Amino acid sequence: MQRKTYAVIDGNILTNNIQEIKKKYPDYTYYFGVVKNNAYHHGMKCVVDLIKGGINYLAVSSLEEALAARKYAGETPILCLEPISLELVMDAINANITLTVESLEYTKELLKLDLYDTLKIHLAVDSGMRRLGFYDAKKLEEAYQLLKESSKIEIEGIYSHFATSGVMDPYFDQQVNCFLKLTENIPLEDIPIVHLGRSLTLVNHEKLSFCNGIRLGIVMYGFSQSRKDGKSLQGKMRVLKRKWLQRKYKCSKTILENDLQVSPAMSLYTEVISVRPVHKGDVVGYTTYKVDSDGYILTLPIGYADGVDRRFKYVYVNEGYAKIVSDCMDMLLVFTENKVQIGEKVEIFGKHIPISNVTRLIGTNAYHLFNQISNRVLRIHIKDEEKEEIYY
Repeated sequence: MQRKTYAVIDGNILTNNIQEIKKKYPDYTYYFGVVKNNAYHHGMKCVVDLIKGGINYLAVSSLEEALAARKYAGETPILCLEPISLELVMDAINANITLTVESLEYTKELLKLDLYDTLKIHLAVDSGMRRLGFYDAKKLEEAYQLLKESSKIEIEGIYSHFATSGVMDPYFDQQVNCFLKLTENIPLEDIPIVHLGRSLTLVNHEKLSFCNGIRLGIVMYGFSQSRKDGKSLQGKMRVLKRKWLQRKYKCSKTILENDLQVSPAMSLYTEVISVRPVHKGDVVGYTTYKVDSDGYILTLPIGYADGVDRRFKYVYVNEGYAKIVSDCMDMLLVFTENKVQIGEKVEIFGKHIPISNVTRLIGTNAYHLFNQISNRVLRIHIKDEEKEEIYY
């Protein structure tokens, strides 16, 4: 390790998370591990841990991601959630990648190819997200029939994606009904895998009877998404508002709290590279922070190019919390009243600074936080007694 800024990824935690999810929600046959964008920036090495925990299908965004995942996936199938360019279909077949078919036009062009081996596909249905998928029942039926007639294409699955949790709005139920309407002339029972849900709908809704697959995203990486309103006035007002909206929209049964025992697998660290004394009234950094007492400025080799800026507010160093007073592209400046040694380990988030605290401070969620930690930050993947340093 050269630049002492790194994220630690605990593979044991990831494996345990999957085992806990499957224990709590055992009624699915297919558990898709969504590992797009380098496994939510945890690194594709995590694929090994997820499969060990019980993931039996992977999902990625692009063919490039699918090929990266294949290096760790063994024979576990991989679904590409975006349609790929037709000139790359042979590459998908070679790597045993399942493709998404989302329009009649794409179907017809796909069928023109001279496929030398069987290609597995999943049909994408637009049930209301307005992003990808069939939104016309007749075109979906026509595409299904055309694909069924091909001896080189296997319709392995069909899926959709929910735009909301449906806890306080009607869109979950509307999308379920829309999916069933669009597929009413498609024999769902003849399609091996039907998957609509994601992490949020997994915990907020009962299993849909016609689905046997579930796509797991942020929940795998340690976020149960259990909602606890508390007993404060604000919490009670949220409950009243939610109940009113559920009555208004005639929402189906929703589940807010769960007891999933999952934990974040990523923690982020750096070290002190410079220590300099400052006095009350001194001005520090680009933000012209004015020091209000004597102390020390610690320079850390991590900055907004790595995904960390002064909105994080504080770090944990030398058994205490220290205020971030200025940020740069590659460095942070931190104020402390107590002198700290050069080389001292600094926690950005982890045991002493929970990710939930950071997301609240910077006004985002775990999805955005993970994906803003740049790939120039070294990932140290640990599993049992093994430790591997990986730059992605």
